[in-house]
Amino acid sequence: MNEILDKDKLGAFCRHTHIERDGAASGPLAGLTFAAKDIYDVAGQKTGFGSPDWVRTHDPATRTAPAVQQLLDAGARLVGKTHTEEMAWSLTGENAHYGTPVNIRAPGRVPGGSSSGSASAVAGGLVDFALGSDTGGSVRLPASYCGVLGMRPTHDRISLEGVCPLAPSFDTCGWFARDAGVFERVGRVLLRDDGPAAKPGRLLVAQDAFAFADEPAKSALKPALEKVAAVIGTPENVTVGDESLTKWMDYFRFPQGAEAWECHREWVTRTKPRFGPAVGSRIAWAATVAPQDVARARARREEITGRMDEMLRDNAVLALPSAPGAALPRSSPPEVIDELRARALPMLCIAGLARLPQVSLPLATVDGYPLGLSLIAARGNDTMLLALASRLMKA
Repeated sequence: MNEILDKDKLGAFCRHTHIERDGAASGPLAGLTFAAKDIYDVAGQKTGFGSPDWVRTHDPATRTAPAVQQLLDAGARLVGKTHTEEMAWSLTGENAHYGTPVNIRAPGRVPGGSSSGSASAVAGGLVDFALGSDTGGSVRLPASYCGVLGMRPTHDRISLEGVCPLAPSFDTCGWFARDAGVFERVGRVLLRDDGPAAKPGRLLVAQDAFAFADEPAKSALKPALEKVAAVIGTPENVTVGDESLTKWMDYFRFPQGAEAWECHREWVTRTKPRFGPAVGSRIAWAATVAPQDVARARARREEITGRMDEMLRDNAVLALPSAPGAALPRSSPPEVIDELRARALPMLCIAGLARLPQVSLPLATVDGYPLGLSLIAARGNDTMLLALASRLMKA
């Protein structure tokens, strides 16, 4: 058996789409190993997208996704593909076909989705870093649950060519690492930015986002906020939304659903794939999203983007929870998962709607389980967040 598959006792890696690639002999990532979520094409192998029917009905990739190629060209070695939720569309990481990767930092609990395998592999020390993707929280939530660093970059900063889409106007290439130095180096390669990072300006605390966190999580994040304040300065409480963040969640959900259906309608209607219950219900709902709801949401999205641009001017940093609390127990009932979505998406949709970079830092625990503090910056201020993350994690 292949070495990484033999080592993988966490169920993080895909057996059915396994592929490896050596990196360049030298470069800023030489000597590091990484994994790629099984939505990234690698030439010569099929891409699984978390669905046996997707594998069955698609040919092997003819070229490697540019994001993967950048990492290989920088010297990193790809050791395999990691499991994802079906269609990269869920927050728990439980795939009805391939199982649930182990969250080594929270035994018996979910790793978070949809980049579940990548977060699990990094937390478990199987690789130095891993590629995921983030549409509605699929890097930030697993990073929080698994106690690792995770980044959602500014939308469109990193190529998604050769990557299975969910909702293109929200999809981003993200990544995980345990070590802050590795995390920043990977980011600078993917962002193609080796220049000096801006210095953070004001620290803002998102009161309406914190309102969705449970009380133990709020208490656990207080020391983390104090750590950030010691670096940036006295925090200022702000209300992010010009209306309830639950409304903002709808402005995210309707376009996301419409785009997912637009991307995959032909394949779904032609092949009639066998989805797991949760993803199947989402696909069915996506087919019914009303055009007027999408139009209204897209208009509000532009207003929200303007609001956030103003709030985050002068290198301001916005702090908020990465998740409402610790990871859910595995196999939680549907109503518990629905409650998670209702509390997580209002805080996670902010960056997606306004196309902002967000980093999740493993700075807290709740009852011994990891919890991330998130920092959001203005569009294009990705390297400022990376440098700040390095400073905070090393402090």
